[in-house]
Amino acid sequence: MNSRKKFPTGILGFPTAPFNEKGTIDEKALAVNIDFLINEGLSSIFIACGSGEFHAISRAEYQMMVEVAIETTAGRVPVYTGVGGNITDAIELVKLSEDLGADGYLILPPYLIDGEQEGLYQYYKAIVKESELDAILYNRDNAIVNLDTLQRLVDEFPQIVGLKDGLGNMELNLELVQTIGDRLEWLNGMPFAEITMPAYAKIGFNSYSSAMSNYMPHISRLFFDALKEGNEDVVNDIYVNVLLPINSIRKARKGYAVSLIKAGMNIQGFPVENSVRPPCIAVESDHYETLSKIIKKALEKYPAEQKEISNL
Repeated sequence: MNSRKKFPTGILGFPTAPFNEKGTIDEKALAVNIDFLINEGLSSIFIACGSGEFHAISRAEYQMMVEVAIETTAGRVPVYTGVGGNITDAIELVKLSEDLGADGYLILPPYLIDGEQEGLYQYYKAIVKESELDAILYNRDNAIVNLDTLQRLVDEFPQIVGLKDGLGNMELNLELVQTIGDRLEWLNGMPFAEITMPAYAKIGFNSYSSAMSNYMPHISRLFFDALKEGNEDVVNDIYVNVLLPINSIRKARKGYAVSLIKAGMNIQGFPVENSVRPPCIAVESDHYETLSKIIKKALEKYPAEQKEISNL
């Protein structure tokens, strides 16, 4: 077993890439987003990942986002970066993340190719062996490792510390968790993870990435605490009044898993434009208004402690 520090559990922070009216990343807005997540008790920051539009940012923008994350966290919580693409690019991003002081990285699915298990093993091996940083694998889309492949990887590389699931195959998840156990941290990475967290928590997933935490983290905490404590009334109440209505909007358009976060942040007064880069699309005006009404009702029912958004 590796001697790594305890991997953060609970609600994980995934900041966005806040674009200004010129279409460039607003560094100050990104710092505000990160600082807010930390102050609200999220256990770690995952920068330049899916919600950070990894697919759409340049190498220079990637480096800037990681630098802002490292500077803003100031050691308060671990920082993990997103890496992926072809092997050469992924390794370069791992080494850049290491040089900049990140604690680890999440390997996003490689482009397009639906590889055999041996191909996935070789892909992950080529990346992970280049660094001692904590590495997290991501089961989703075209990169789904089975038990045999995951077991080979974790036996060979102690720096692999977690697996994030964005597929939703509970039979596979049970097989993985029951066999590998606490050797890994298990992360629920499904779109709008609160929706599926009751099922994931019961099989050993203690962490999840929360999009809603970018604009209503106190409700995410209330929900997760109730889930852990077995308070089904609160869990169900938040489901009916908050989660399901927001999820209904999220499913209305492809790409809303990213842009709906920014819309929620914009509604809540963060310095974030309701803008994303193609192929994602911004939240349409009618959906934006519906989300605004849902957030207003949610805050009336579950009021947050009044805090000013820090301008750092």
